Amino acid sequence: MSTQNQTLNALVFFARYQLQIDEIALNFVRTESGYRRPPVVLTREEIDCILSHLKEPWDRICRLLYGTGLRQSEGLRLRIKDIDFGQKIIAVHDGKGGKHRVVPLPKAMEQDLSSHIAALKTRHDGWLRLGQGAVHIPSALKRKYPNAATEFTWQYLFPAARLCAHPRSGEVARHHLHEKLLQNQFKNALRKTTIYKKATCHTLRHSFATHLLEAGYDIRTVQEMMGHADVSTTMIYLHVMKKPGGVGAPSPLDLPGD
Repeated sequence: MSTQNQTLNALVFFARYQLQIDEIALNFVRTESGYRRPPVVLTREEIDCILSHLKEPWDRICRLLYGTGLRQSEGLRLRIKDIDFGQKIIAVHDGKGGKHRVVPLPKAMEQDLSSHIAALKTRHDGWLRLGQGAVHIPSALKRKYPNAATEFTWQYLFPAARLCAHPRSGEVARHHLHEKLLQNQFKNALRKTTIYKKATCHTLRHSFATHLLEAGYDIRTVQEMMGHADVSTTMIYLHVMKKPGGVGAPSPLDLPGD
């Protein structure tokens, strides 16, 4: 609904101030507000089952998505500098809507990520010797810090194996793993299980929020960790939380007889 409102306001602004049209009639049907399909949520056991069918680095990526609530694009865009073991946080830059936030670094992944980064440092040193150590960085940052592209701190946490050309500048450097590859790996792992939910990588984010709310954490805290602009977006997870009796009340079939 918010997307429709934003588009509508943009059209009205363009018509009034660019085309000089004062009275506007837009003939289209707007979606009714107030209803949103409940998200698919996986249990901890189902998530562990799916992860057991994933290989490195896909299992690590999906575990991180579930452990932090990051969107798949946010997780793949993480750089070495974004992992703060001292403060035990992960910095998310330019998330949805261009917003920045921090999420807790899962204690269960500290050792694994530390070993992963150490292995990446060895790989990066080898790439540098081959002249393949540059990573894609924003053009403004490259002008300010010319050597940033080859510094280890700016390397992606999940780098692609091959170099690629930037779609706009044409510059050849290293990028992060592609979202489509992650989605395909998750889909293939799901097929190997007996879980028949319509789950995707984004389901891990839904599960993160729902499990925190089930554990009793404040909805405002979860909203901040998810990066939601409005708490109403986070409230959708209240409808899929596990409650006594499943969804708040038992089925009449399960009620005791007279």
